[in-house]
Amino acid sequence: MTESVKITNLIENTEGAAGCIAAHGLCFYVETPGHRLLSDLGPSADTLTNAAHLGIDLTQVDTVILSHGHYDHSGGILPFAALNPKASIYMQESAAGGYYAYDGAEKGMRYIGIDPAIAELPQVIRVRGDLTIDDELSLLTVGKRIRPVPSTNRSLMMKRDERYVQDDFAHEQMLVVSAGGKHILLSGCAHNGILNILSAYEAKYGCDPDIVISGFHLMKHAEYTADERREIEEIAQELLKYSTLFYTCHCTGVPAYEQMKEIMGDRLHYVHSGEEIRC
Repeated sequence: MTESVKITNLIENTEGAAGCIAAHGLCFYVETPGHRLLSDLGPSADTLTNAAHLGIDLTQVDTVILSHGHYDHSGGILPFAALNPKASIYMQESAAGGYYAYDGAEKGMRYIGIDPAIAELPQVIRVRGDLTIDDELSLLTVGKRIRPVPSTNRSLMMKRDERYVQDDFAHEQMLVVSAGGKHILLSGCAHNGILNILSAYEAKYGCDPDIVISGFHLMKHAEYTADERREIEEIAQELLKYSTLFYTCHCTGVPAYEQMKEIMGDRLHYVHSGEEIRC
């Protein structure tokens, strides 16, 4: 096993390593001294295709962490489970709920939750709140949110008692890796808000993480309003207050990343599909 931590982006929205598929979704492969693990599994079996292309043997994975209950982070789980039925899959119990995106008056609600068959897999471990897995791995959740959540959450809903209500993202969890002399926080989309997540981390661990790898859920398919650009700027300014190196991808969106990069400089980097981070 490696004495450092190596993290490979197996799939995300933008092209990176030659020959790797780019798709809307996210998966990180993580090697630690004690584990081979996956944080999310992307939108489909394309994640497995990229792993094979990069020479990563997914049959050696022992742990999977599902960051939240959306299809673009879970679509590769069933094909992965067919390849590797031994790996434990950790998900918040509520990640199996009914989650939707509101696509406007004409299109209405679109289901964006996980395949219900995932929750029935025997290797799934349902979690409620924080969990220490072992000396290297732990799961972090956000309780009370003291900062605003991304404005792009507004169209994301959950179904309760046949009604659609705003998603509260209680089903979101973050992976904390303590290995190689580093404390690394991996989040999928930071729907609870990256600043709320960092506050929860600080409250639990009493320090800043060395490295954060996360989407910031700031992507839009239209022009940003002045308020939205201000939101992006304020997040970037707040992140600079932490003694942390940030990597982002996926749902941050390239325009938002570029605006944040101008503010944060070498404290923020984008990791593309197939690219590697060594910690």
